[in-house]
Amino acid sequence: MDLCTTVKGVSFLLQSGLGILGNVSVLMAYAHIAYVESHLQPVDRILAHLAFSNLLQLLTRGVPQTMFIFGLHNLLDNSGCKMVIYAYRLGRALSICLTCMLSFFQALTIAPSVGSHLTKLKSRLSQLVMPAFLGLWILNMMVCLAAPLFSIAPRNSTVPPFTLNLGFCLVNFGDNLSYVVNGAAQSTRDFAFVAVMLASSGYILVLLHKHSKQVRSIRRAQQGTSMEMRAAKTVVMLVVLYTMFFGIDNVIWIYMLTVAQGPAVVADLRVFFTSCYATFSPFLMISTNKKIKERMVCAAGEQAAEDSTEKPNTK
Repeated sequence: MDLCTTVKGVSFLLQSGLGILGNVSVLMAYAHIAYVESHLQPVDRILAHLAFSNLLQLLTRGVPQTMFIFGLHNLLDNSGCKMVIYAYRLGRALSICLTCMLSFFQALTIAPSVGSHLTKLKSRLSQLVMPAFLGLWILNMMVCLAAPLFSIAPRNSTVPPFTLNLGFCLVNFGDNLSYVVNGAAQSTRDFAFVAVMLASSGYILVLLHKHSKQVRSIRRAQQGTSMEMRAAKTVVMLVVLYTMFFGIDNVIWIYMLTVAQGPAVVADLRVFFTSCYATFSPFLMISTNKKIKERMVCAAGEQAAEDSTEKPNTK
């Protein structure tokens, strides 16, 4: 194994390992919060769902990619490729949709209650979360059907034209029209959701600026409003993080649409930058979300207390 392959393999291994650890930690923290409080706020439910979609991405793309780089070829047959590619596409699609949903819901949460319609909508936000989840799952399960239909296991070193070479699997679209139409449909969906999340985040930033001016003049803010504003800042940071990696991802993706057969190293770069959001976002949640941080500190303290009680008394 040459140095380049080793560096690439270690990079994917670290990315997948850290991302899986971070997202599992977020999910466990929210599971405990839901058990203790028997209720999660709408934004917390979306964050937990986002951590699940990120975990799905890393398990179905980062892990197989890492195994392939380290020489474990022929991992999947045709059916296995279809299942893995479908799960990955679904997880990736849910990630962008949930980030968009998160920014939109948070913008509604902190928006001034002007008018009876907005007041009613804000009071029903917690009831709208589950229908929104169901709608996003159904939408993306239908949109993501195309790529798995074209997914096959690699049979030899030859890669046909108009094929996405993922290493452990191939997505062979057969002709230029299918190749471009699939890419355009995916990009259109992604850009639409990114536009909504950027608009929502821009509105959140405006409200945060107004809130900051009010706090400086009043010198004190209500606790509930302060908590909402902290959550809003977390949402904006997640949107900025996603948009940054989304931009890199789509520059590479547009390049791949312009060539009949993209090099494997380009596909690897796209996978790496696409998965960066799934890896870094849980650590952003942990560092900025007080509930998750307190739950993890509490769990660490409980574990330390159990370990100390299990030690024999040497006096």
